[in-house]
Amino acid sequence: MKMPIPLVSLLIALSVALVACQSNPTRSAAADPAASGQRIWFDGLYDNNEQAAQTGASGAPRVQFEITPLHLPGWYAWNVRLIGGAGVSATWAMQSFKSINGSLTMTPYRSITPDPAFGKAFDPEKWIALDGCALHGSAVADGLKVAASLASCSTLAPGIGTSAALLPLSIEHDGESLRVRLYADQARGPDARADARKVVWYSGWAAINGAGPNAKPEGTDWHMSRDLHIGNEGGVASLKWRDGQGSGYSLKLERATYRDGNVPVLKLSVIEDASRHAIAYAWANPE
Repeated sequence: MKMPIPLVSLLIALSVALVACQSNPTRSAAADPAASGQRIWFDGLYDNNEQAAQTGASGAPRVQFEITPLHLPGWYAWNVRLIGGAGVSATWAMQSFKSINGSLTMTPYRSITPDPAFGKAFDPEKWIALDGCALHGSAVADGLKVAASLASCSTLAPGIGTSAALLPLSIEHDGESLRVRLYADQARGPDARADARKVVWYSGWAAINGAGPNAKPEGTDWHMSRDLHIGNEGGVASLKWRDGQGSGYSLKLERATYRDGNVPVLKLSVIEDASRHAIAYAWANPE
């Protein structure tokens, strides 16, 4: 495929900048499990972008899980977002308790206020425990596996409303992987779940020539985007002209697997916004 010269330059420059400036990923393991017997650390943003892309419109929906530790030991905010369409989301407070023998209970709570406070303002008294949907299982140094009783949780779901669709029925965490079966996944079969991975954030810069597709190789009117911030699980960053207006092009960064699942790659694409098609791309080792 023929590519405009300025976009080739943009792609090469950005590839180098992003690889050089990869943000350090947060450690996704149980941190200091002996300290209180309660802390289970796998905070961060997880996204099943590759699974959703592989299964298509009739398969797994794209979903993100953003897990944030709260100021009280053993408490986390779980924000679950369906990407695309109406963009449905729900936020749960999750209390985890790990016993000395390694058994783990994670109890979801729903807010009694429409706009719950987090951070240091988080108040457990303003949340209601969904004990029937509590997840039980075990935790080890770098992962966990818990599941709720479907029968017990089903008795609570009607009273929770539409957000019950985004309640976790099972959670498995192992390294960078987070596998979650949501209440809504029952409609897709007994084995349906979101296979998400932890998002690694990259920062860097890119340059696009002001003459656009008609730019000459010797053109010097480069418009710089110096503060790019993009995640590696289908993250998109718009490229701007120097006046802040959109250039009509974006960058997309995603992990993908080729050759029957044997070759993982990190794919950087230049997207034409109008058509949403990739007009150029490059692959790199995800490491």
